[in-house]
Amino acid sequence: MAVDRSRLAHDSRQINIQMEQMANRCLAEAGITGVQAQMLLYLLRHSERGVSVTELHQVSGYSKATISNLVKRLREKGYVRVEPCLEDDRRRLLFGTEKGCRVQALLANSVRDVEDQLYRDFSPEELSTLDRLQKRMLHNLWTFQTHSKREASAT
Repeated sequence: MAVDRSRLAHDSRQINIQMEQMANRCLAEAGITGVQAQMLLYLLRHSERGVSVTELHQVSGYSKATISNLVKRLREKGYVRVEPCLEDDRRRLLFGTEKGCRVQALLANSVRDVEDQLYRDFSPEELSTLDRLQKRMLHNLWTFQTHSKREASAT
């Protein structure tokens, strides 16, 4: 039986959308979205040294414009503060605030609840296989993008 590869891509997108909606519902009481929660959790885990927008961009895969917008919303809500980098005046570092620390457990629990629901009834072997296959897909996409960029710059 042939696998409908376009359906696989469609299903992956639907999984992502539904996960995001689920996370948003779980986090509504904190007034934060699932994506904002992921960024804030990362910031809080690295708050002792501070995190740059560039670092968030690199670890998340979101554009710098998207990260800047997320950070702006988190600052407006009082979860993040910005300070100049002591080593480089051009850079600014992001730190979690006391308010951010107070919601850290709620955020982590909400993210874990979504993950638990998503991966319910998967065996450790199935999760390992899924992880390996997703990493291969990401590598394939990265390779394609890198090759395409090289071709574009060569012309």
